Amino acid sequence: MTNPRTVIDIDAGSLHTAAQQLFDTGFTLTSVSAHDDGDELRVVYTFLAGPHDQRHELVVRVDKGAPSIPSLSDLSFPASRFEREVHDFFGIVPTGHRFLRPLAMHQHWPTGWYAMRHDAGPMPAMRDDAAPYPFVEVQGSGVYEIPVGPIHAGLIEPGHFRFSVVGETILKMTARLWYVHRGIERLLEGADPARGLMISERVSGDSAVGHSLAFAMAVEDAMGLEVSSESRVLRAVLLELERLYNHVSDIGAMCNDVGFGVAQGRALVLREYLLRLNEAVTGHRLLRGAIALGATRLRCLPRPEELHHVAQELENLVALALSNTVLVDRFEGTAVLGALDAHQLGTLGPVARSSGRALDARAAHGFVENPAFHVLTQTRGDVMARFTQRVEEARMSIAMILEFLDRVRELSHQSHLRHESSLAGLGIVEGWRGMIVHRVEVDTSGIVTRCHIVDPSFNNWPALAVSLADTIVPDFPLANKSFNLSYAGNDL
Repeated sequence: MTNPRTVIDIDAGSLHTAAQQLFDTGFTLTSVSAHDDGDELRVVYTFLAGPHDQRHELVVRVDKGAPSIPSLSDLSFPASRFEREVHDFFGIVPTGHRFLRPLAMHQHWPTGWYAMRHDAGPMPAMRDDAAPYPFVEVQGSGVYEIPVGPIHAGLIEPGHFRFSVVGETILKMTARLWYVHRGIERLLEGADPARGLMISERVSGDSAVGHSLAFAMAVEDAMGLEVSSESRVLRAVLLELERLYNHVSDIGAMCNDVGFGVAQGRALVLREYLLRLNEAVTGHRLLRGAIALGATRLRCLPRPEELHHVAQELENLVALALSNTVLVDRFEGTAVLGALDAHQLGTLGPVARSSGRALDARAAHGFVENPAFHVLTQTRGDVMARFTQRVEEARMSIAMILEFLDRVRELSHQSHLRHESSLAGLGIVEGWRGMIVHRVEVDTSGIVTRCHIVDPSFNNWPALAVSLADTIVPDFPLANKSFNLSYAGNDL
């Protein structure tokens, strides 16, 4: 396969103009990855476009003594957040940034300590004199605040939500995340591919295939390893199985959040069936362990009759859900994310497609063809649109897997073909939440020297806040579940 990636070294003064030209020609900024090269710092801007897979990288060298880059925040909202993250971890200042304040690092983190720089040293003590987080205060007659979290009931991960409310109507919601930082990218430095795959499977537990596949593809790209067509088909099967069980889970959970427990119960039964199917296929209920560098190994394939059973049970579940008029009333018109907001915020996955944004890495950066696949979209941008989008995508996943089964002749494929290596690579995968991107650099022996990860939740969390304007407080759990974003994937 021909590598579609173009890499251009530019000076900082040319960055803004070069980025503007890429935006004007339909590229989106997908990743901003900073690197510590010893004597200097380096920032890599990854732009993507497709279909007809195009990958364009701009590389800027930065003086380590006075590290700064020109901000692209006036061109791209995602750029503004990537730049804040780079500042938090590397101390590189985006000059001209419109809203520069810590993103990933809470106010108690040590000032002036940049964890991803090689000279950072041991972590200093946390600050005990930090001021409270400066939430934007909404003022006016009858406005009051409702704080929720960061600790929640059950097993949900921590996140703080601050609501400014009049009566029951939400005027503004601000989410404060990054309570579960694990240093994933630093853990990957010095890892061999096998350890890197083990770590990447655990970036976000319900996206084990998406993240491990993105990591494997990035390392394979960097090392010049060509993966066989048979192995790519097996990987596509795993990716759709992961999409299927998660969409079924979300369909049921959304029903549960409007009190329709019977539908949730039906969904849980179907989810359990799919998890047992996953275990039969890979040996793990969450599909871990099947992807290796240059290889894919399954224990068995799903049988057509099993998939037809899933399809029938899915249709029964959807019919039951939509027969409930209370559910339909609660879903329709709730937490609307408009098309313009979805575009400007850089949303991804079902969230984006539910608001009419036809982005899907399976089309734009696909690694295998399937006639059963086409990009699905909705237009209303409400909870019902996100419910419907998941239903349609689950149906299509079943059709895709059935089509893939006809192509598989063996359950294990190891690749040995090599082309020219660049020691830097991209892995792009359409996970069930949206596009996952891993940018990896390796040394000549394949040891990871840097890995930057972008989970779709990083892009989509701000969209949840936007969708909640004019939504009532009791509908927040439903709106939140209709997005179902990852805390851990957002906070690496």
